[in-house]
Amino acid sequence: MEVILLRDVEKVGLRGDVVSVARGYARNFLLPRGLAEEATKARVAELRKRDSQRARHEAKTADEATAIADTLAKTELRFDVKAGPTGSLFGSVTPTDIADELWRSAKVRVDRRKIGVDNIKRIGRYEVPIDLFQDVQVEVKVVVVPEGGELPSEVELAAMEAAEQQAAEPEAPLHEGPEIEELLAQEETPPAATEEPAEEAPPEPDWRADADAALRQQ
Repeated sequence: MEVILLRDVEKVGLRGDVVSVARGYARNFLLPRGLAEEATKARVAELRKRDSQRARHEAKTADEATAIADTLAKTELRFDVKAGPTGSLFGSVTPTDIADELWRSAKVRVDRRKIGVDNIKRIGRYEVPIDLFQDVQVEVKVVVVPEGGELPSEVELAAMEAAEQQAAEPEAPLHEGPEIEELLAQEETPPAATEEPAEEAPPEPDWRADADAALRQQ
């Protein structure tokens, strides 16, 4: 089934992409969550027209790309987002978000597919590479800040990330020392069978001794 993505979906595509997905995935996940819509011919034609209009604003020559690179090198994008106590975002900052913010703040149009970053999922400072033209690349500063707060220092950011990784690691099993292993081996080994002492024969009765004596006398 073909759908048009309304938002960037990790491992599926970027907003505005026409992608083919399993019908169940579309019906049960993408469509009800507002992440996609059905790709009708009219909507696909509308998107292609919009993309062609946007492409007019992109660099057409190396000189244009160099001028845009000079502008973007001085640009810093800021995203205020919801984040947890360890710095993980409730969501992510996507290449499409960066492209939209570049147009909004600097009136520079770039192809989001040429933004060389995966979805950003933690607060912090980033240098995002963007290919503007052949052999023309620029790195744009991106700051992802917790909503309603300020960005911690680099040392604090590293400590927060380390704490999150440590919390996600499974606990190491307790080491079973040689004493514990020996006890376990003893429990698993059945005790050896012990031989019972042989019972002593009962003493001969007195009448048998008298009979034996009489026989000897005969």
